[in-house]
Order: sequence, then C-alpha cells, then structure tokens
Amino acid sequence: MIADEKKLGVGALLYTPALNSSIADSVILEKFCPPYSLALDMEDSISDSGVQLAEERLISTLKRIMRVHGKKTFYLPKIFIRVRNCSQFERMYPKLKGYLSILCGFVLPKYTIDNAESYNSMMRLANSETKEAVYMMPTLETRDISDCSIRRDVLGKIKCAVDSVRDLVLNIRVGCNDFCNVFGVRRHSYETVYDILPVSQILGDIIAVFSGEYVISGPVWEYYSGNGGEWEIGLRKELELDRLNGLVGKTVIHPNQIRIVNDFLKVTCSDYNDAKSIVFNRDGALNVFKSHDGDRMNEIKTHLNWAHKVLALADIYGVK
Repeated sequence: MIADEKKLGVGALLYTPALNSSIADSVILEKFCPPYSLALDMEDSISDSGVQLAEERLISTLKRIMRVHGKKTFYLPKIFIRVRNCSQFERMYPKLKGYLSILCGFVLPKYTIDNAESYNSMMRLANSETKEAVYMMPTLETRDISDCSIRRDVLGKIKCAVDSVRDLVLNIRVGCNDFCNVFGVRRHSYETVYDILPVSQILGDIIAVFSGEYVISGPVWEYYSGNGGEWEIGLRKELELDRLNGLVGKTVIHPNQIRIVNDFLKVTCSDYNDAKSIVFNRDGALNVFKSHDGDRMNEIKTHLNWAHKVLALADIYGVK
C-alpha cells in the first residue's frame, strides 16, 4: 500500500538545466506556482563540453538558495540533483554534502543492473553523514528494459536492487522519451505515451513490477505552449491515463505545466467521500455498500489500498 505523504508529495517535478543561472532567484522570488519540486539537471540537458560549467553553476545555485533561506521565508520546493552518472555523483559528493540541509535527494538516471549497487552505495554514504534522510529517485530508461526478450528478468533484478534501499526511495521515475528514442518515435501534442504501443508495454511492465510497493511518477510531457491550447489538452489527456494506471506526479519541463499537474493531483469529492467511508466506516458484518453518490459499489477488501492513497493525496493536494 502506497499512502506515504512524503513519497506522494513529490508531485510536479520541474526539471531545469543546472546551467540555469536564474533558477535560484526564481525559487527565492516564488515565481512558480506551489506546490512543486525542483530537479537541477546535470544529465541530458547538459552537453559534454558544458559539464564543468554546469557543476560550478549548480554549486552557486545551491549556495544562494541556502544563504537566502537562512534570512527570509519563501516556499522551498523539494530540491533534487539529477546527476549525470555514478562517477560524477561520487566525484561531486564532497562538494554537495554541505548543502544536504536544503536537498531532498538525487535523481539517478539510467538506473539498471550494472550501476545499481554503485548508486545505492553513494546513497548509503550520503545518509550516513546527515541526520535528515537523503532520498533517491531511480530512473528506468535503459535499452535492456526496452528489449522484450529480457525485460522481465531485468526489471526483477532492478527491483531487488531498489528493495535493498527501499527506505531511501521516494519515487520510481520512467524515461519514456529514452524508450521513444529506441523505436524512433515521438508523440504529438494530441497523442499520449500510452498510444505508442511498444513504449506503453514497457510502462505497463514497470507498473506491474513496482507499483504495488513504490510510487511511480508520470513521464515527461514535452509541450508547454502553442496556439489553441492543444498542449494543455494533450497534457490533461495523458494525466488522466497516468491517474488511471496509478501513477502519481509528473516530470514537467516548464512552469506552465505545474498548475495543470497540481489540478490533477487533487482528488474529486466523490472519491474523497468514498475513501473516507471505506477507511473509517468499517463497523458491522457487511463489507460492501453503496457509494456516497449512489452510483457505484464500495467494497472494503478490494478498495482499501485505493482509499488510503486517495486520503493521502487529499491531505497533500486538496479536494476538488
């Protein structure tokens, strides 16, 4: 059962390149609509030639946010660093550990069998040197997962690696654009990732393996502007399918997307009322009863996990 508010509370995770020199002021001046989380990206958005500058700017960003946070009150999002690879993580960690007080954790790209233990070891080290937990969000996006002949074996082994540090895992993230790249496809603003059959099959297998025990976040949505609002219609369509499949939260790449993701993270009144009935009204011999609106069946044994999750989401994001 996933009803952990910390894990469900990552929500809209705004990715920005670590080279972004204005992101610290954007956070301090509260230019984005809360709640949201923030990922300072050192991986795909940074070219090989820009790594050194990105590392320097990352430290400058964290230093400014931490300095101002000690002097004034502003909304501080959950901040994550998306490292480039484990070797960079290991090399940069001595410089980063001074900022763990404002860091929620790390996004670990291309997490798979070959690098899982190295990543896990770095996370154990980080947590041995701080009182507050430092979390990880492994991203599943490697070619071995896209190979249907070995996928389930690979996912099973990855899950064993994740299970070994389960208390440190906030979310499982899925790099659907990486999987799209394998097949040479890309969705338009009126299409969803679920319409791309080979990618949706991968996503379905990841959900089947992990979602009983971990929060899985929805994949990135690339569109954030354009005439006619098609980008927003498409995003809402994909968010609806994310929710139907049990995914919570979304990787976003523009502030315009945050409010839409937050709107979808709110629970409906009917779901909220039914969830309360299922969790709290458990007296008597009957385990099945009419929903609050009288339009569906509520059954305690089969809807209890859903109900706990709905109530947790309502506490974090509210009720429509």
